[in-house]
Amino acid sequence: MLVFPKAKINLGLRITGRRPDGYHDIETLFYPVGLCDALEIVRAPHGSEKDTLTITGNSLPGTHDDNIVLLSVRKLRETFPVPRLTIHLHKKIPAGAGLGGGSSDAASTLRTINRIFSLSVDTQKLKDIAATLGSDCPFFIESVPAFASGRGEILAPAPFLLNGYYVVLANPGIQAGTREAYAGCRPALPETSLEELVSRPLKEWKDTVVNDFEEILFPQYPLIKELKSAFYDSGAVFSLMSGSGSTVYGIYSEKPSIPKFLVKYVIFEASF
Repeated sequence: MLVFPKAKINLGLRITGRRPDGYHDIETLFYPVGLCDALEIVRAPHGSEKDTLTITGNSLPGTHDDNIVLLSVRKLRETFPVPRLTIHLHKKIPAGAGLGGGSSDAASTLRTINRIFSLSVDTQKLKDIAATLGSDCPFFIESVPAFASGRGEILAPAPFLLNGYYVVLANPGIQAGTREAYAGCRPALPETSLEELVSRPLKEWKDTVVNDFEEILFPQYPLIKELKSAFYDSGAVFSLMSGSGSTVYGIYSEKPSIPKFLVKYVIFEASF
């Protein structure tokens, strides 16, 4: 079976507290976008003693054996009878980009195996399993807009706020580690909830909807800040870094004329 794991962007991201387990509490809005990987999963030939994974497209850190797709298979196999598999992953979503590519691949693996082998695992159980693989993995089980809190695994429905808008994603090729980003953060409880802020007209978001990681990463990586400035200079209604970086997106009221500076960094553009 061939599926296409979607990327996400964060419409706002605030770090609200440190947790006893070493993680941080956040407040964000996960929003799916059309940039996708391709993931094919089939039953391995009879007699196969292990799963096989081939990866093409964008390069990934680490080894095939510790790829989150195989980790997802093993996690599901702890409880359910999953046979040996042959898997091909084609990467279009860049790694370390704040777009959730690995988490989306993991969630798609869980959903696809559940469907292929009729395991009858319900959506909530899939989300529970996904949460053991990554904080934002549960979101990708359904890949619909969702407010997220806790580590990112506590989800609540969110409206489709960007219908009729045009989005452009630009990635500078900087892999800003999540651990690095969190190390410099200063958690604080916001005065106004993100849910309330995004309920206001999108043109008002520029001064109210923020990503706390920007103040950490912009001084270290000026190019990321330059991308955001370029989006606004080219007429974006709203622009923000996604997740813990380094992708920056611009949202426009109509298809823009993208300036030359941005063109070489653009990895995706489409209307909602």
